[in-house]
Amino acid sequence: MKLSAFTRISLRTVALAYLLILLVLPLVIILLRTFERGIGAFIDSITTPAAISAFQLSMLIVLIVVPLNVVFGVVTALALVRSKFPGRSLMQGIVDLPFAVSPVVVGVSLILLWGAGGWFGGLESLGFKVIFSLPGMVIATIFVTLPFVVREVEPVLHEIGDDQEQAAATLGASRWQTFWRITLPAIRWGLTYGVVLTVARALGEFGAVIMVSTALPGKSQTLTLLVHGRYINDHNTFGAYSAATLLMGMALIVLLLMTLLERKRGTE
Repeated sequence: MKLSAFTRISLRTVALAYLLILLVLPLVIILLRTFERGIGAFIDSITTPAAISAFQLSMLIVLIVVPLNVVFGVVTALALVRSKFPGRSLMQGIVDLPFAVSPVVVGVSLILLWGAGGWFGGLESLGFKVIFSLPGMVIATIFVTLPFVVREVEPVLHEIGDDQEQAAATLGASRWQTFWRITLPAIRWGLTYGVVLTVARALGEFGAVIMVSTALPGKSQTLTLLVHGRYINDHNTFGAYSAATLLMGMALIVLLLMTLLERKRGTE
């Protein structure tokens, strides 16, 4: 369908205005509020003990969640693409479940499952506390980030097929050798892109984490919870803006990595 010049310009104007009002303008306002007192005040705000602890906890959760999701994601993608088994369609739906379920619902379900009186609540009497501690926050983050590696690796596996893997098996390579020397190099860009998406989602998760965390500064408060706590509980709007800007900067780094990966993958 060929559009007139007026229609093309109108569509572009509407799209740019939409993005400007909903995305760019709020971010610009946060940046202006953050740096209105100067760069020194911003640095002081993000280097408080509570902010440093929140940053360290967020990074710790990322460091735990990403390797687990990589292992699970690759295994699941291989199972879905290379195997035919009863319940495969159901498994496909389960993988996409975090896209459909609200993170708050995830948090509530984890409390019902792991909290006092839950199915696995007895573990707390053995000294293993899940809810309102780090394990619960990790489980919640794993749930919401679960699909990304699977959904990035799966189409790559479809694209490359299994001819090279079968040839390697014919030549006497074990399954482990075939995976490391044939499969893994072939899916590396899809896997890397899935890891970047997982990192971005884990850093920005709020709804599920706040349900299974005490949100106490210095104990179980991530960067997203720090923004919420400063703004709602402490009425420290400048501190909230500063923490939000720190999160925004980390998200920007992730976005740049995604862009670079897309370009590099496109050149190969």
